Amino acid sequence: MSQDAARDPSEPTQGGRDGETRKTVWVALAANLGIAVAKAIGGAVAGSPALLSEAAHSVADSLNEIFLLAALKRSERPADHLHPFGYGKERFFWSLLAAVGIFVTGGCFSFFQGIEAFQTQEAESHTGYLIGLIVLAVALLAEGTSLIRALSQVRTQARSHHRSMLGEIKNTQDPALRTVLAEDSTACLGVLLALAGMALHMTTGNGAYEAWASLLIGALLVHVAFMLGKSARAQLIGEAAAPELQQQVIAFLHDRPEIDTVTAAMTMQLGPDSVMLAARIDLVAGLDSELVEEALVCTKQELRTRFPQLDQLFLDVTDASTADRARAVQARRRLDDVVEQRRQADGV
Repeated sequence: MSQDAARDPSEPTQGGRDGETRKTVWVALAANLGIAVAKAIGGAVAGSPALLSEAAHSVADSLNEIFLLAALKRSERPADHLHPFGYGKERFFWSLLAAVGIFVTGGCFSFFQGIEAFQTQEAESHTGYLIGLIVLAVALLAEGTSLIRALSQVRTQARSHHRSMLGEIKNTQDPALRTVLAEDSTACLGVLLALAGMALHMTTGNGAYEAWASLLIGALLVHVAFMLGKSARAQLIGEAAAPELQQQVIAFLHDRPEIDTVTAAMTMQLGPDSVMLAARIDLVAGLDSELVEEALVCTKQELRTRFPQLDQLFLDVTDASTADRARAVQARRRLDDVVEQRRQADGV
């Protein structure tokens, strides 16, 4: 069972998941703030460009966690006359800012440090570098703790959604959790790169190793920023709900006795747990006009009961032509193929 399907009563509510995500973000923020200060001091003492790049990385992550906390808070506001569909997309906006922060504060600064290191080739201080290595070892421990917390939440959600952890990571609609997970993963990898660069610099006396470590950290951050930004862009523009949810909604509508054909079912993700559905339906012939409204009301009620994430429902009664029916059949077949491909990719 997943967010893409009917909600399991035992599955945590959106508020419960938000609480867990908020805890995960706070853990990441606490870790990154402490690590950023330690890395900056260690980098200044050691004169290490790789360590200073990692300090910039941690500063960027700390700013991003603040963005994500703001997103969680602001997205909870109820709908009003200015935003009749609510504020769920606040999360997508702030996750986009987080991606920009990773690119500018982390990636660009790391590239700058790497290029400057190639030009200066300053002599290393072994005492300072030992301090830097200790700082990085502690940072790896802290970042690993934060990553374990994020992975624990992913595992819990994957179990409730009855899919693999990889499938949960790929398909989660929670940009805050996805961003923290990406940040912590790249932070751990970035620390390992900085450790390798500093160790090789100390061993060989060649500062190019640290310069390359800084460039690799920068490339890593730019890649992560691009992937997070791409996802946020798709959600802000108006991404459709997961194919599994679309498939089950269409099947549910087709099974309704008063509905003859579903000619179109368009969805939009309004938030991590909020979806808008606009469907065109052709009712069975001979249905009494007085029963049409009652049938639509009952259908909407049952849709909301079975799929609570469908908090915006629009059903348009139309007369389906032969061409409309043919297009609907083709669209349903394509949707079934997409769902099957996703299941195979997730190993389900």
